[in-house]
Amino acid sequence: MIELLTISEVRRRTQNGFVTARVHAQVESAAARATREGKPYCEISIADACDRMMLRVWDNHPDYKSCSALQNRDFIEIDGEFAQHQQFGLEAKTWKSRTLTSDEIANLLAGPAELRAKQSTDSAFITQTVTAISDPRLRGICELFLKDFGERFRRTAAARNYHHARRGGLVEHTAQMMRVALALSPIYSQLNLDLLLAGILFHDSGKLWENHLPEDGFTMGFDERGELMGHISIGLELVNSLWRKLQTEENWRAWEILVPPSEDCRLHLLHLIASHHGDMQFGSPVYPKTPEAMTLHYIDNLDARLEMFAAGYLTAKPIAERIFDRVRPLPGNLVKSLEKFRSG
Repeated sequence: MIELLTISEVRRRTQNGFVTARVHAQVESAAARATREGKPYCEISIADACDRMMLRVWDNHPDYKSCSALQNRDFIEIDGEFAQHQQFGLEAKTWKSRTLTSDEIANLLAGPAELRAKQSTDSAFITQTVTAISDPRLRGICELFLKDFGERFRRTAAARNYHHARRGGLVEHTAQMMRVALALSPIYSQLNLDLLLAGILFHDSGKLWENHLPEDGFTMGFDERGELMGHISIGLELVNSLWRKLQTEENWRAWEILVPPSEDCRLHLLHLIASHHGDMQFGSPVYPKTPEAMTLHYIDNLDARLEMFAAGYLTAKPIAERIFDRVRPLPGNLVKSLEKFRSG
């Protein structure tokens, strides 16, 4: 049987020529199109747990009629040859399609084993890191967030397009940011690590509404709350709501003697969320005004941009040996990094 590959694996292998494979995916969109000469075709966007591609079905294709009837959220297999087109990127050449069985759909929704293992490890790391936060107020609000919204958090993408734009991508992004913060903390001892870790967990928490994916698919819909408020405003509202929920009479009495004061904790956590884009022109209502806020901003950017490089090497058009076309919002063409030294 022809090997079953993810879209990302097909994309990677076609860097060296055409690949014969089967791909399981969900239909994101399907639309009837026509060329300037009036020749009809279908344009179908398909997605799996990690990637997406466009399928163009011409009117002389054997599956043109069945593909024309496809609806958003249908699940299909594409079985055939794949290659990189100079203009359109990854495309299917000679191929056929069929509808997936219920078992195949369940396996597709679970994601590839490697991604499942990575996201499971990242999720456990986040929980473990939160449990180690010393400040009971910051630890408490983080634990409450994971308890109330953990399932939704684990299905949310970190972005719609640019980085970690896949189901569970926000967990990957958050865990990696926490690892960087833990590595930096011994070097910059002035940082309040408890506050920084809590800020990392909450900085994109509003994306649970902006970039949420459903249990039964890979299509990121649009949420009215996300559209009207944006993830920064939602994150601020969420922290205030959880903070009020934590303020039981018992907690209030216990917190009265803590240093720093609880109100200072809340305000500084809100500032990290509000300022994490770093500049008002990029959507933050305020600039970073504390060491923790500035550190969060740069850790966020570092992880996002390194992910863009990794994805760009797979998706960007090669324009010369070791050089690839620009991937926005990165500032210029991509160049393959220097290989790590090895002896012999």
